[in-house]
Amino acid sequence: MNNQQPKLHNNLVQAVMEALETTFGKGYYADKVIERILKSNPKWGARDRAFIAESTYEIVRWWRYLWELRGKEPTLHRKELYRIFGIWWQLKGYRLPAWPPFEAVSGMNVEKAKSSLSKEIGVQESFPIWLDEYAQKDLGRAWPGIAKNLNLEAPVCIRTNTLKTTRPVLQKVLARDEIETVLVHENEVGLILKERQNAFKSDSFKNGLFEVQDAGSQQIASFLNPKSGTKVIDACAGAGGKTLHLAALMENKGSLIAMDIEPRKLTELKKRAKRNGVHNVEIKPIESSKTIKRLKEKADSLLLDVPCTGTGVIKRNPDTKWKLQPEDIDRLIEIQRTILMDYSEMLKRGGRMVYATCSIFHDENENQVKWFLKNKPGFTLLLEKRINPSPTSDGFYMALLQKEA
Repeated sequence: MNNQQPKLHNNLVQAVMEALETTFGKGYYADKVIERILKSNPKWGARDRAFIAESTYEIVRWWRYLWELRGKEPTLHRKELYRIFGIWWQLKGYRLPAWPPFEAVSGMNVEKAKSSLSKEIGVQESFPIWLDEYAQKDLGRAWPGIAKNLNLEAPVCIRTNTLKTTRPVLQKVLARDEIETVLVHENEVGLILKERQNAFKSDSFKNGLFEVQDAGSQQIASFLNPKSGTKVIDACAGAGGKTLHLAALMENKGSLIAMDIEPRKLTELKKRAKRNGVHNVEIKPIESSKTIKRLKEKADSLLLDVPCTGTGVIKRNPDTKWKLQPEDIDRLIEIQRTILMDYSEMLKRGGRMVYATCSIFHDENENQVKWFLKNKPGFTLLLEKRINPSPTSDGFYMALLQKEA
């Protein structure tokens, strides 16, 4: 039994119930649901807010596992959600208060219940049946380890903005702000926060000295290795994490075009670019196929960080497990193929392109690149890299391709 027994407050537990009902009942993503709930209750302190966020994420993460312990089919009835919360609380080693909604599970022998559960990966690591079967078929022996790593809490990882500072200097500046970090060994710019804290409030963030970006994601822009003074296109830029990294690698020289089909994401990129001191980026929303055609053979380097299942970043977005459906994989594979075939036209002869995803599945990654090479003559695969989810990184895939001169 855990000695540090936190006190439960019914209004906070009810906020968790509301978050679960909205996440599972209305299909909204947990992070947006939590954000809305916290915004509508500004009087809650930091500890209360952390309790709601952590409790919601953890119950979402272990949704199937908790219902298996309960021995019932999932439901969104409030009384059953209280019982699921009660099981999760006891799993953490805490005692439940004598509240009527907890009576059915209070004093439950959770260790005994755990020992009688099926040893299947889908049960033990809490994945839906279809996704577990799909992953086993696709990843084989690697799946149990990947599944386990996808349930770990994601560390806060940051990337040094080399347009403004260096990693050793940033580490010292952060230490002065009582933000302790350790080095990411796979690159020259990454740092991992030793403890979870809101780095966005620090002056060093406001001054653009760093961006929050996963260690694996930090490898993608470097994989393209854009040259200073050249023309580079980031065609699925989103809010621009990798665009800003490309700008730093280009030393702010040359031309960097950031494109996306969602203008609101590019608006966020504009703000971030200003804070980062990036001034070689041009924002270009993709309004139609003409936007792509006008840039035919204009790019020396092209980044296609395509829409995907997001299965490599489940530790950050645990509700992906429950929202993703088999038909989504087929739909996304088709979108990826369209992007590969159409957007690759923007690359100059002799130019290089990186195709990247945050998926763990071969059909979105290695097999997709094979399909592209078969269907689009004139391209060669130079290098590919798979980063499986680990305690310090999310899962990513990247392929470096060259167009013949």
